[in-house]
Amino acid sequence: MTPRILVAGVGNIFLGDDAFGVEAVRALSSEELPERVRVADYGTSGMHLAFDLLDGFEALILVDATPRGEEPGTVSLLDLGDGTGVTGSVPAALDAHGMQPDAVLRLLGELGGRVEKVFVVGCEPSDVEHRTGLSDPVREAIPEALRVVRTLVRELAVTTATTEEV
Repeated sequence: MTPRILVAGVGNIFLGDDAFGVEAVRALSSEELPERVRVADYGTSGMHLAFDLLDGFEALILVDATPRGEEPGTVSLLDLGDGTGVTGSVPAALDAHGMQPDAVLRLLGELGGRVEKVFVVGCEPSDVEHRTGLSDPVREAIPEALRVVRTLVRELAVTTATTEEV
């Protein structure tokens, strides 16, 4: 069965807490998930993500460091709808490292693809300076972020399976 939900970890492993998405999907990739779900580390490769989305994914869950002015380690869930509303300059909460989700989603549209649902599971970073390794509060937030991703995947797996059966 073709995966219909893509969980994409994004971030730069050389910028401290910006590696949150990469580290989170690394932990998630060893878990048993519905067969309709694909988990992948995209790092800073937005072009690769856009081309992979052409495979017909119905939902995209980006896992990323998202500075929103909260306490470091705070996990948030952003619902971007179908992603078409993410245009122009990217809000700071979505562009900690140049991944530029707006550009990825625009490119996807220009290539004739689309994704019906786009979510960001984010974590407030503490330090995105040039270094490797997550800060303590961000590392400790990974289990909570994975809980949010698992819940979202379960909800989406039911929705996408029902849509496909119709």
